[in-house]
Amino acid sequence: MKWRRLNKNKMKIEESAKKAKQDKQPFQESINEVTGNLTADLNLIRKEIGHNSDVKFREFQMGTTGIRIAIIFIDGFADADVINNHILVDFMSASPKETGHPLKNSSLKDYIKNQALSVSGLNEVRTLKDITSGVMFGSIAILVDGLEDVFLVGGAKAKTRNIDEPATEGSVRGPRVGFIENLKDNTALLRRHGKDQNLSIISSQVGERSKKELVIIYMKDIVDPHLLEEVKQRINKIKIDDVHDSSYIEQLIEDNFLSPFPQVQSTERLDRVMSALMEGRIALLLDGSPFALIVPVTFHMLLQSPEDYYERWMAATLIRILRYFSAFIALFGPSLYIAFISFHPGLIPTKLIFSIAATREGVPFPPLIEALIMELSIEVLREAGLRLPKPIGQSIGIVGGLVIGEAAVQAGIVSPIMVIVVAVTAISSFTLPQYNVGIALRMLRFASMLFASVFGLYGVILFFLLLCSHLVRLKSFGIPYVSPAVSFRLNDWKDFMIRVPLFLMKRRPKLLHPKDSVRKR
Repeated sequence: MKWRRLNKNKMKIEESAKKAKQDKQPFQESINEVTGNLTADLNLIRKEIGHNSDVKFREFQMGTTGIRIAIIFIDGFADADVINNHILVDFMSASPKETGHPLKNSSLKDYIKNQALSVSGLNEVRTLKDITSGVMFGSIAILVDGLEDVFLVGGAKAKTRNIDEPATEGSVRGPRVGFIENLKDNTALLRRHGKDQNLSIISSQVGERSKKELVIIYMKDIVDPHLLEEVKQRINKIKIDDVHDSSYIEQLIEDNFLSPFPQVQSTERLDRVMSALMEGRIALLLDGSPFALIVPVTFHMLLQSPEDYYERWMAATLIRILRYFSAFIALFGPSLYIAFISFHPGLIPTKLIFSIAATREGVPFPPLIEALIMELSIEVLREAGLRLPKPIGQSIGIVGGLVIGEAAVQAGIVSPIMVIVVAVTAISSFTLPQYNVGIALRMLRFASMLFASVFGLYGVILFFLLLCSHLVRLKSFGIPYVSPAVSFRLNDWKDFMIRVPLFLMKRRPKLLHPKDSVRKR
């Protein structure tokens, strides 16, 4: 009996709480919507955002009608030209045909939309949340006494830098245009560069607290619909307070976060993005970031440069093969030195091994410790050169490397041949077009050195096989990362390690499943 009484009391409490919540809901909704009474609405908005010193409230009358109007904006963020030359001038000089006062709500609303406001963008909102969020994002809120609808016009006007050549991706030949931080300027650049009516741009919002605009760019008649849907789903799943840069998006939409290799390509170059769109790929641009993201990406894309298509095919092919060789040296240079010196000196020519042995005389450390000392010194100098001011950063890197290398050799800590190996390895890593690929190879270089110090040349081969197995399993938005090397397609090999003449590249990559596969008719 006691249990039944407790259960009945619990049910009564839940029903009363539910009824109170239902009774309270209409009252909350009425508070969150403007009423049309200008004084009450302004007080409501002041309670919400009036504590901000940069939020300005400006009240005036519309012409000779005596109708009270108020505008709310953020000083320095909203477009002052729209406020002074379009809103204040238009309303203060307004003279509607209806001379009676007050005007009817329907006629007043139509007059404001169709005659009084000479602005292109005009949104009507009613809830307090929409009004305050619009103002905080740079729009100008217009409240009219007697109207329940609030008009949001204009947008944030921020100072932007000039369009210039990308600083991170230099080019000898080709366009000198790079993206900037303003999203509208970037999309206008794409429209101007790629004059195609099928160039589609879809906008979305990312960020739970600080919302930023993200656009998805693709060619409507080329892109695979399944790929486009996959990109949309991954973007919709992003739940984070703020997205400071497009690198946040890159990390949140990649397939395998444990892989050291980038699965999304970032670039500042306009021509690289347009080339990717023409192949059937998708680009992402974030407001406030000059780096565009390209998906899906394959490993051979990261070793290519737009200059490969601006030079003649023989020179471009030779340079591309040189990059693959440089990537191999950047990854396995020190580990091969350790393996041959420590385990397989018999594989080295006799005269060369005698020369190496003479230079290593008196060196107290084994090859692994010797290589680690020099590699860590190079990494520290590289990081110091990036953080120092530009005028002295390069000088410190060059002078520091020469001084430390020479001092280490003179002190007998490392051998001269080790300095040569490390220098060649560092220079080889600089030839890679993508900075994040160089970082991945630098990390894996230390792992290959450990394998070589334990197992010798067999350890280098074992590490290479493990790396290949990882790359074969890795995918970017469903596309094999090492395509077209794995899924053999002869047509795709025309733009792989070699670059055939342009007139032979008639079809787009089959791995992307484009709707229009013909590139050159």
